[in-house]
Amino acid sequence: MHTAMIVVSAVFAALLLASAGGKLARQEMQMTTLRKVGFPEDKAWLLGACEVAGAGGLVLGVWRPPLAIAASCGLILYFLGAIASHVRIRDFAVAPAVMMLALAAATAVLGGFTA
Repeated sequence: MHTAMIVVSAVFAALLLASAGGKLARQEMQMTTLRKVGFPEDKAWLLGACEVAGAGGLVLGVWRPPLAIAASCGLILYFLGAIASHVRIRDFAVAPAVMMLALAAATAVLGGFTA
């Protein structure tokens, strides 16, 4: 199980850092999505910071599984909020957020088996 946790955590952390990079660099595609759901563009750095913190928690959680579980739980809430933001405006193109939510849940479960 520990190997599975390392692989899933590494992939998820890489995806989180890529997403955070887009928000911190204010890439147009990311800003368009934030505008669409009504999130203030000048606060995009907060979302990026949450993703960076989550990625850091996942990486450090390889050595301290309870940290990976805590980071995963925070990321579950983050992506539930993202999905809710889209559904609120009747935008059902939530596949990327659902995938990230599934990865967050998987890391929480795998972290529980290795803790």
